[in-house]
Amino acid sequence: MNTASAPATDEASLSARETIKALFAYVRPHRWAVALGLLCALVGAAGGLLQPLATKALVDRLASGETIAGILIALTVLVLLGTAVEAFGAYVLERTAESVVLAARRTLVGRLLRLRIAEWERIPPGDLMSRVTSDTTLLRAVSTQAVVSAATGTVAFVAAIVMMAYLDVVLLGVTLGVVVLVGGAVALVMPKIARATERSQEAVGEISVALERSLGAFRTVKASGAEGRETARVEAAARRAWRHGVKSAKWESVAGSADELAVQLAFLVVLAVGGARVASGEIPVSTLIAFLLYLFYLIEPVSRLVDAVSQYQEGAAAISRIAHVERLSTEPTDRHKGVLPRQGTAVPRPASVRFEDVSFRYRAGLPYTHQQVSFEVPGTGMTAFVGPSGAGKSTVFALIERFYEATGGRVLVDGKDVQDWSLPALRSAIGYVEQDAPVLAGTLRENLVFAAPGATDDDIRDVLTRTKLDTLVERLPHGLDTPVGHRGSKLSGGERQRVAIARALLRKPRLLLLDEATSQLDAVNELALRDVIADVARETTVLVVAHRLSTVTGADRIVVMDTGRVRAVGSHEELVAQDPLYARLAATQLLTPTR
Repeated sequence: MNTASAPATDEASLSARETIKALFAYVRPHRWAVALGLLCALVGAAGGLLQPLATKALVDRLASGETIAGILIALTVLVLLGTAVEAFGAYVLERTAESVVLAARRTLVGRLLRLRIAEWERIPPGDLMSRVTSDTTLLRAVSTQAVVSAATGTVAFVAAIVMMAYLDVVLLGVTLGVVVLVGGAVALVMPKIARATERSQEAVGEISVALERSLGAFRTVKASGAEGRETARVEAAARRAWRHGVKSAKWESVAGSADELAVQLAFLVVLAVGGARVASGEIPVSTLIAFLLYLFYLIEPVSRLVDAVSQYQEGAAAISRIAHVERLSTEPTDRHKGVLPRQGTAVPRPASVRFEDVSFRYRAGLPYTHQQVSFEVPGTGMTAFVGPSGAGKSTVFALIERFYEATGGRVLVDGKDVQDWSLPALRSAIGYVEQDAPVLAGTLRENLVFAAPGATDDDIRDVLTRTKLDTLVERLPHGLDTPVGHRGSKLSGGERQRVAIARALLRKPRLLLLDEATSQLDAVNELALRDVIADVARETTVLVVAHRLSTVTGADRIVVMDTGRVRAVGSHEELVAQDPLYARLAATQLLTPTR
């Protein structure tokens, strides 16, 4: 299976007990609203239960020649009142259902954005998004309608049975025999609905994954002439969703028609047996009429019970997928820990960094990316990390940011293990520019202040000038308020990198991490940015992963890495003379010089 297009498959379905417990957790904050909806539904059901008895009294009065005006008025009032109460109850339940979905989506989104990087890398984003959108929609019905339908259906069914027993026990026995027979057949269908629904939801997740894959590399898809192949990939997932959806609909239609079948069969049997009992004088005709009315009344509670079970089976699949997200590991919100001082506070000094015998691997069973990595970076100045691809340079930044936890050893910032800092405090002091310099959909201004929402207009103007973005702003039709497109599609690669650098500088960090931050810049802009970085390095600790010789030679110190280890630390001249790997990289232009 292509892991790029398939959602995670290591999910175990919840047991019935776990599903009900999870469902109750969603319903509990809205229990009083659900209780009100249930009360309204029961009032409506009570009105329906009284109608057959009123009809029996009406028939008896007609037979005796008494007036029926009072009974007709009472029946009319009963119908209108029951309808009004049921309508109000339905509104309360629908509103509550929307509130349940809102709460679930808020919880899921908050959790997804706090996932550990390792979890985010393991599950396709499209599948995670489908759980927030599609799965929570299924939660809507099961959280309120299924609960109320099950309760009112059960109460109304039991009440109707009691009334039917009061009218005639023999006819009740005939009715229950037919209902139990059909109900047993329906019980066999329900697990099939659950399986088909779960597979359908998984297929919907696959559609999201396939679309996210194609739209995320839209130009590459077009340039490769792959529109047809990618369309086929999405259509294949859509066909799987359709196939499982049709299968679910088939079994739901079987279950949905079972209640009417049970009542119709029971009606024929009761009509035959009841007609014989009326003919023999064992019961009056009014009793048979009332009993038949109760029999038809049973359609609604039985239908409610069947719907409740069907909705539960559908919702159980959604709850299982949602619960899986809630079990994913998230980053700690340890705000009680010490706060890392930032510039502008009582201690406006740059941060020091030290690695002490750090070992790291991304998952158990994979080779180590870092093996006893040790180096020290004092405050201020620029330190460059160089080495072949896969040497572990970018992983240094990931461990400082605590995107991952070191497997062994310690990562220290300002002499303290990063584990001893709260994540918000640690990251608030760091400016980070990733390799691909991501730009978010929105305006240029929104991207610039993304990491520093409190930045002033003067701060923005200053950073625009320093990163040579001021000329870009002048060209844009709406200046800073111009949309930059999906993932910054309206900007060039070099402009996106400068936006990312400006965003990091606007944060006024004590520690600046630049992961190949100038790789897409032309010579003129790279020279300008290099001067900016050199200026920033006089007041901030700057760590750079670089492949350009011009960047490396200007560093205060260079850390040479190879196969997850630190080979050497020194200046450019020292390393050229002392380290063969570094000398070879420089000589063969693997450290690409600026032209």
